[in-house]
Amino acid sequence: MSDLTLILLAAGDATRFGEGVKKQWLRIGSDPLWLTVARRFESMHLFERIVVASHPEEITYMRRYADYLFTPGGTSRQASLLNALEAVRTPLVLVSDVARACVGEEVCRRLLEAIGDADCAVPTLGVSDTVYYDGRPVDREKVLRIQTPQLSRTESLRTALRSPGNFTDESSAIVHAGGRVVFVEGDESLHKLTFRDDIRHLPCLRGEGPDTSLTFTGTGYDVHAFEPGGRMVLCNVPIEAGYGFKAHSDGDVAIHALIDALLGAAGMGDIGGLFPDTDDAYAGADSGELLQKVVQMVRNCGFRILHADLTIAAQVPKLSPYKERMGRRIAELLQIPPPMVNVKATTTEGLGFVGRKEGVAVTAAATLTFHDWTRP
Repeated sequence: MSDLTLILLAAGDATRFGEGVKKQWLRIGSDPLWLTVARRFESMHLFERIVVASHPEEITYMRRYADYLFTPGGTSRQASLLNALEAVRTPLVLVSDVARACVGEEVCRRLLEAIGDADCAVPTLGVSDTVYYDGRPVDREKVLRIQTPQLSRTESLRTALRSPGNFTDESSAIVHAGGRVVFVEGDESLHKLTFRDDIRHLPCLRGEGPDTSLTFTGTGYDVHAFEPGGRMVLCNVPIEAGYGFKAHSDGDVAIHALIDALLGAAGMGDIGGLFPDTDDAYAGADSGELLQKVVQMVRNCGFRILHADLTIAAQVPKLSPYKERMGRRIAELLQIPPPMVNVKATTTEGLGFVGRKEGVAVTAAATLTFHDWTRP
C-alpha cells in the first residue's frame, strides 16, 4: 500500500522497566524486540516505508540489524515523533510504540477501513470496573482506554504536534488542534510493556526469550608511550612511577583495550568511534568513567558481561604489587564478581618499544551473553 508509512517509536530510556536493559533491546532469540516488532509489521505488506525513531546513541548500532530508516529520538515521545514525521512522504502514517509488541494485522486493517475523512483512527477498549473521577463516579460506558497503533493523516498530525502542549498520543494532539478522531475496537493483546510484570499480558512473548546458549567474545589492543611528569593510571588504579602516559585522556591503556574488547563482543564498533581523541570533551577524561558508559551501553542493548581478561606488557614500572587491586577495580566497573576478572602483567624480555621502556601495551578479552529477561 503506497500511501502509508509506519513509524515505530523505540527511542525511550525504559527507566520504569527495571531490568537493567532497555525493553526495546530485550532479546527474542538473538534479535532485539524492536526488530521483532518491526518485522511483524513488515510482514503485513501495508507500508511504503518503515521509520524507526531511535535513541541517538543507538542509531549506528541499530543500522547493523536492518535497513529501515532510523531517525533520532528527542527528549519526549512527542519530539521523537516530530523528528520521524520529517521522513514521511505518504498521506497516511501509522504510529506504534515498540512497547506494544503484539500488534496484529487485523487491528491495522480496522484502522484503515475506519479512518474515512477523519484525521485520526484509534483502537480502544471499554472499562468494566466502576470508575470515579475527582471523588465522584462517572458513566463507565463513556470511558475509553486508548491504545496504539494509531492511524493519522500525516499533515494533520504534523500540525497538531507543533501546536502548544504536551501530548501523550496522536489522538489527543489532533483533538486539541480541532481534528476529528474515530474509534475502532481494540485488543487486549495490545497491552503496553511498561513494567516487567507486563510481560505476562503479552501473548506473543510467551515462550519466547533470549538464546542464552550464545556467548560473544571480543578482543582489544592498545599502546601508549610514556611522558615525563604527570601521573600513571592503569585499570583505574594510580601507579607510582614518576611519569605518565602521552594521551588525550588519562592514558589508561588497560581500560582502553578493555573498552574495545567489550565493544567488539557486542558488535558496537571501537573506542575511537565513541570517544574520539579529536573531541575536547575527552581531554584528560577519566577512563574509568568512559568504561562505565560503555558498560551501560552494553547492558542497555540486552547483554550481560560474563568475564574479562587483560594482559599488560610493561618492562617498567613493576606492576605485581597492583594486580589484585586492578582486578577488583575492573570487576567493580564491570559490575561482575572479582573472580570473573583476570589481570596479568608481563615484560617483553627487553624486546621492542616495551622492552626499551618507552611505553606499555595491553591486550584484553571480554565475554558477553544475552540478558535473560525471562527469569525472575
